[in-house]
Amino acid sequence: MPRWLSLVLTLLYPPAIYFGSDYLPAPVLAILLLPLLLLRGSGGIAVGRWLIPGVLLLVATAIVSNAVLPLKFYPLLMNLVLLGVFASSLRYPPPIIERIARLRDPDLSPAGVAYTRRVTQVWCGFFIVNGALALFTTLWASDKVWFWYNGVIVYALIGLLFGGEWLVRQRVMRHG
Repeated sequence: MPRWLSLVLTLLYPPAIYFGSDYLPAPVLAILLLPLLLLRGSGGIAVGRWLIPGVLLLVATAIVSNAVLPLKFYPLLMNLVLLGVFASSLRYPPPIIERIARLRDPDLSPAGVAYTRRVTQVWCGFFIVNGALALFTTLWASDKVWFWYNGVIVYALIGLLFGGEWLVRQRVMRHG
């Protein structure tokens, strides 16, 4: 699947839940969103291995319970899956960020390797905090708060993390 399509599908999920739940019963919404979720889960073997069964469980639970709540757990599921992938890459190197860095620079310096390990750890921390906030908004916040956090604010936070990491990387590359 093209990267841009994966991004569009990801961005559309929270508005689809927030606005769709006003017009469609949960089982219908779940069935309509199933292809979107399965396409999103086909983005990589490591991600898909855990995401697709989780998605099927959320969709089945929404259909059986006739409730939208299970579908709102998708952002938490994504965070858990990504945390698992990133954390396992720390245990079984090379870390994810090092793999990405080596696509551009196959002869990564020891300082670069250490830096990519640290960035992978930072992303793990992000997934833990963001997953906790996704869980909180799913269980205890209003639908509007869930939508704004999981559909808008989190993407701004991801952008800040990417931007901040890019600035730090420029400094690290300049000094070593």
